[in-house]
Amino acid sequence: MSGSAHLVDAFLEMMSAERGAAPNTISAYRRDLEAYCAFLASRRRGVLDAVREDVTAFMADLAAEGLAPSSSARRLSAIRQFHKFLSADAVRPDDPTRIVPRPRIGRPLPKVLSVEEVGRLLARAEAEAGQGDDEDAQGLSLRLYVLLELLYATGMRVSELVGLRRNALMADRGYLLIKGKGGRERIVPLNDRAKDALVNYAKGLQAGPFLFPSRGEAGHLSRQVFARALKDLAAREGISADRVTPHVLRHAFASHLLAGGADLRIVQTLLGHADISTTQIYTHVLDDRLRKLVEGHHPLADTGGPT
Repeated sequence: MSGSAHLVDAFLEMMSAERGAAPNTISAYRRDLEAYCAFLASRRRGVLDAVREDVTAFMADLAAEGLAPSSSARRLSAIRQFHKFLSADAVRPDDPTRIVPRPRIGRPLPKVLSVEEVGRLLARAEAEAGQGDDEDAQGLSLRLYVLLELLYATGMRVSELVGLRRNALMADRGYLLIKGKGGRERIVPLNDRAKDALVNYAKGLQAGPFLFPSRGEAGHLSRQVFARALKDLAAREGISADRVTPHVLRHAFASHLLAGGADLRIVQTLLGHADISTTQIYTHVLDDRLRKLVEGHHPLADTGGPT
């Protein structure tokens, strides 16, 4: 890896500075590229003299190790972007990944909680809000309720949610300004429940930049702490903790909106997807709704066709 380390560092610096890649993305890319460079080194090659056969051999090695096709595809994506960077900067004249096939993966449907299950989680969190044996416990239960209301009301990514700044709540308090991937900002509306919960919660906050402060290095609540609290809440409500994560609540937000008749483009905007193809994973919800619409309203639906 040593001979390629400076090139990997240069690529990651570009991804951070020019493309606004998040720290978690940078860390994942570094792991993937270090694994790739180590594999090349085992074949007595480096990134400057790697050929297509080296890349395909690396992908075959991943498959032999039992790595999921989705994870292999992510690693290939990182390697491709790395080699495109090297080619664009004239570090090497060609791109050995150009015709390497992408691993075939199915597109699994997102796990989704029902409207009734989400309602139960919200009701449990609201009932427990402000409850506890001491002031700290009361503050934690209130915070969890507000986090859950915001997550289901907006469909935010968990990293966007826990890192919300106090100035994200706009002047009229009916909207949030969210800073998403790549530094892109979007405005999302709040329903009355989420707005009231957040405004009341914010009144008790001490001075500071974050809505959900923490003593940790980041200065705000971590994703892991919120995820654990959410699973504990689900268990108390009798819902399998394995089915409940912040990301599942984001899926529920999108799926429930579409099932209720929302436009796919609107959902794309609310989720902060740069490309609508990412949002189209939810079209199974639309397909079911459209099928029922046709079955319920088509003039020949009950007759089996013209006679």
